Amino acid sequence: MAATENIQTVLRKFEVDATDLSLLKKAGELLIPEMAGFVQDWYGWLQMQEEYQYFFAGNAEALGRVQRQQLEHWRSFFSGEMDERFAESRRYIGAVHARIDLPNDIYLAGVSKAVSLLGDRLGKLAPLDAGAMVTALRKCAYVETYYVLDEISRIQREKIAQHSRAVMEVSTPVTPIWEGILLLPLLGIIDSARTQDIMNKSLSKIAELRAKVFVLDISGVGALDTAVANQLIKITKATRLMGCEAIISGISPAIARTVVELGVNVGEVKTTATLRDAFEIALRLVGADKRVHALAEGGV
Repeated sequence: MAATENIQTVLRKFEVDATDLSLLKKAGELLIPEMAGFVQDWYGWLQMQEEYQYFFAGNAEALGRVQRQQLEHWRSFFSGEMDERFAESRRYIGAVHARIDLPNDIYLAGVSKAVSLLGDRLGKLAPLDAGAMVTALRKCAYVETYYVLDEISRIQREKIAQHSRAVMEVSTPVTPIWEGILLLPLLGIIDSARTQDIMNKSLSKIAELRAKVFVLDISGVGALDTAVANQLIKITKATRLMGCEAIISGISPAIARTVVELGVNVGEVKTTATLRDAFEIALRLVGADKRVHALAEGGV
């Protein structure tokens, strides 16, 4: 479900109607006076789970605070008012759970146990109407659970995206290695999103430093598919449009065979087996090879 769906759309999908909300409120009128006993029973169950030791062992203050919050939570739930405010409050619960890394399995097990305990109480308090009220209770608990888990999932996706962006930042280091020469060593897995990032950063750096040669070293890349290989070729073509010659170094025998088998057209792109070979070509292209030779010979 999309996070932008309003509460009425969600209620329809879970088949929760006005009758269910009325039954939920009716159940609440019977159960609210029983809440203290219910919370005690539920935490009795939780004490048998290993997560209890992790979150509450030796912390009576935190346990008392959470139990009081639990009482308020159920009062709100049994009000039968499932509106946007309800959805927002349940998303907040999901955010809290994500922040403390509460496992989904213990959360879902806890919801299941709560519905079971509340259903048992309804069976004793109103045996004739218990069936309908428990059904309404269960359906509304599903809605609440959806909002909590959807928020947890959203936060997890956001964390993964942030991590991916951070990895891209440190794994795409376009570095000047000589006047007019840029080097980008690639490591790990290359996909379409990363090649787009490589192109953006490379072209920006070329423009910023007015580079004349761009060396793209792929010796740390294990494998290429057709799409990625073509993207790398496009990067070199784009650099040439900016007046910067491109060299792809680190072409291993395996990658060379792959490029040929895939039928990738390398065109006029310069390629070398080693970074050293690429560096020697780059120095010649910027006219620095003689200076390097002189330095190697001890000259000035």
